[in-house]
Amino acid sequence: MSFANSKVEVSIFQKPKKGNYCCGDSYFYKETEKGFICALADGLGSGEYANESSEIVIDIIKRNSDIEVEQIVSKANEQLLGKRGAVLGILKMDFSKKTYSFSSIGNIGILQVIQGKKKRSIPNAGYLGGFKRPFKVISGKLEPNSNYIMFSDGVLDKELSKLSFENKKDVEGITKAYKFISEEARSDDTTLIAMHYGDV
Repeated sequence: MSFANSKVEVSIFQKPKKGNYCCGDSYFYKETEKGFICALADGLGSGEYANESSEIVIDIIKRNSDIEVEQIVSKANEQLLGKRGAVLGILKMDFSKKTYSFSSIGNIGILQVIQGKKKRSIPNAGYLGGFKRPFKVISGKLEPNSNYIMFSDGVLDKELSKLSFENKKDVEGITKAYKFISEEARSDDTTLIAMHYGDV
C-alpha cells in the first residue's frame, strides 16, 4: 500500500500473526501544509484485544495531531487505564522549522536513513498502560531526501538487515522488497512503514 503526498511519500506493509484475522498493530499518518505526523501502536499480545488497545492510542493521536509529541503520549497513556497496554512510535515533522521529533515507547523501532547512513534509535523501556512513565523525545534537523522507517517487533532484525536504503526515494520499493524477503507465516503481528521526505 503506497500513498503520495506533497512532501512525504508513505508506503506500508502489514500482516497479522499466523492464525489471526485481526492485526494488533494500528497506524495513522497525516500531512498538512505545516507538517507531517505518523504513529504506529502495537497492542500487547495479538488479536482483537491487542487491536482494541492500539486503536485507542491511534484515535487519541488522530484527535490531537497538532499538539507536541510529549502531550500526545501522555493523553494516549491516560486512555489505556484498565485496558491491555500498548507500545507506541510517533514521528512528527515541522515543515516551516525544518525539524523532526520522535519518540518510541516499548519495542517500536525507528530507523533514520540520511544520505545513505542508517541510524537506529533505542526505544524507551516499558509500555503505555495508564501509569506515568518517563520517556525521551528525540529531535533534529529535517534533511531533504531522507527516509524514516518505523516498524513493530514483528519485523525481524535479520530481515531488516537485508534491506537496502541507499538513495531509496521509492518507498514502495522498500515495502515490496520487505514483503519479498520476509517469511510468509508471521510469528507476530508485523507492520513496516517506510517514509520519504523529499523537500529540497
